[in-house]
Amino acid sequence: MKKTSHKSELPFNLPSKPLLIVLSGPSGAGKDAVLSRMKKSGYPVEFVTTATTRPQRTGEKNNVDYHFVSMESFQRMIENKELLEWANVYGNRYGVPKQPVKQALDRGRDIIVKVDIQGAATIKKILPQAVFIFLVPPSMEEVATRLKQRHTESPFDLALRIETAEEEIKQLPLFDYVVVNKRDEIDLAVSDIKAIITAERRRVAPREISL
Repeated sequence: MKKTSHKSELPFNLPSKPLLIVLSGPSGAGKDAVLSRMKKSGYPVEFVTTATTRPQRTGEKNNVDYHFVSMESFQRMIENKELLEWANVYGNRYGVPKQPVKQALDRGRDIIVKVDIQGAATIKKILPQAVFIFLVPPSMEEVATRLKQRHTESPFDLALRIETAEEEIKQLPLFDYVVVNKRDEIDLAVSDIKAIITAERRRVAPREISL
């Protein structure tokens, strides 16, 4: 009997375009923890390290967690148009370097950037075809608990971050997807983000990102 060959490939080529994934959310949502877990999993997506003028915290590594730079260096990056976006957050500047984003997209590689709500809004204006994911904790009470446990803010700054987080939650309509990051369930949040990326890769009409 002649064997029938069952090929898994479709008889046509699916369109494939690199994705720019923008991950944002309020302070205390766990953005750093989620991205760290994604990196350790070896997931095939490139990550952009944000530049910041804020002081380096205990346990953080320069050029890994952030590019820690002086105010003067950051200002030069602005003047030389080296940043995709930047914002002043709680008295410190944060910005996404443009070159690694462009290089990844030019190579056809998906890339993920972590920004605050201001940064997400800016990127939405210049690159609306990016994929915008809003990471949130299960409740505002959880936001307050996580921020308190960090022990990195003064009582005044802590109260300001909690108040700001309440306002940032209202920006949810700016995003395409929402992922809830529950306590001790980071792997679930990571799986949700991976599922979003997989779904985006299966779009019949892929997003066109041009930088």
